[in-house]
Amino acid sequence: MTRVLVIGSGGREHAIAHALLRGQSVDEVYCAPGNPGMKDDGIITVDLSVSNHSALIDFAQDKGINWVFVGPENPLIEGMVDDFEVAGIRAFGPTRAAAQIEGSKTFAKELMARLNVPTAAYASFDNYEDSVAYVREQGAPIVIKADGLAAGKGVTVAMDEETAVQALADIFVDNRFGSAGSSVVIEEFLEGQEFSLMSFVRGDEFWTMPISQDHKRAYDNDEGPNTGGMGAYSPVPQIPQTVVDEAIETIVRPVTAGMVDEGTPFNGILYAGLIATADGPKVIEFNARFGDPETEVVLPKLTSDLGAGIEAILDGSEPVFEWDNERTTLGVVVASDGYPDNTKTGAAIHNFDCSATADSHGTHVYYAGVTENDAEDGLIASSGRVLLVQTTADTLQEARQIIYDILDNTDTTGMFYRHDIGNKALA
Repeated sequence: MTRVLVIGSGGREHAIAHALLRGQSVDEVYCAPGNPGMKDDGIITVDLSVSNHSALIDFAQDKGINWVFVGPENPLIEGMVDDFEVAGIRAFGPTRAAAQIEGSKTFAKELMARLNVPTAAYASFDNYEDSVAYVREQGAPIVIKADGLAAGKGVTVAMDEETAVQALADIFVDNRFGSAGSSVVIEEFLEGQEFSLMSFVRGDEFWTMPISQDHKRAYDNDEGPNTGGMGAYSPVPQIPQTVVDEAIETIVRPVTAGMVDEGTPFNGILYAGLIATADGPKVIEFNARFGDPETEVVLPKLTSDLGAGIEAILDGSEPVFEWDNERTTLGVVVASDGYPDNTKTGAAIHNFDCSATADSHGTHVYYAGVTENDAEDGLIASSGRVLLVQTTADTLQEARQIIYDILDNTDTTGMFYRHDIGNKALA
């Protein structure tokens, strides 16, 4: 009996747990804290906070958990993997030291500079006055990033100087992101199509996944504020394989090898947020874990056993990861009205008719910000991103048709979604 504990509660963790149960190597998957929408997939939720490391360790020991998958960035950066390993429990994810590649944009930028990894030119500042002076000197467009974690909302792509200055005021004057905004990284604006390249990593060895493309802005036509992501699709036909191959050789390989050489070897999921510029692929950001919502469209493409692959990485043997590279997966996020700046929770969640496809993966709902409705049998929205509806189809057009038929025929009162996910690939 192989038991796995997944740490986290969002759509990403739902997709990870669901993929683990699709394989033959894992018998039971627990998710802490999980969410009630996961239960229909046979995932056992555990009411423990991701910040309570000792209680999670006790649970893992009591249940005879074979290994742990740490999903979100915060527990990774707080050293959860280190704590599990001290307790003698195998955990898949980077140590606190390696997770700095996401936890500090300055750390990541300095690492890339030492390794000659292509990325935007930048400068770091720890105060409002100097950062504003730099913006006035450089001009717009320009990119402002809170140095620490800001749930995907700490980045402003400013097309004019005043927007950039306002973003700096939000960070330094209004303290919008707390300690995550104690310093900023200001970058040159890069032109091109963005894409996400995720890899399973063990030190200087890595196994890449199919690329995907996220949609960060809240509203159609890439308007509105940045969010944690409003939808994604894979593959990304407008990004040639030659660009992906170049990114692997100039970005993923030197970074994984360099972190080993510098004494902070990375193990787990390395997410490279990239942009295909006229000068080749460049790094926008690194994450120390699966992206969300990219995970919900990439893992359904996996045709091999996820649990067996991860266990092989943990064991030091050669993992097998096989992918459906022929068909398209697409997912659209349904979010609470007002997300991300003025989220209004409490909307009732109605059943999505996912019977439109009949293949082995089909159409699936991955739940995130939901809680049980005490007044009646059902779920209600409890945070910004509520759920994601994902499908697999022979073409992107077919996938879009399936998803939007489902969404447009479901009562989503009190919530919203973008209607143009995947459009860039059809332009």
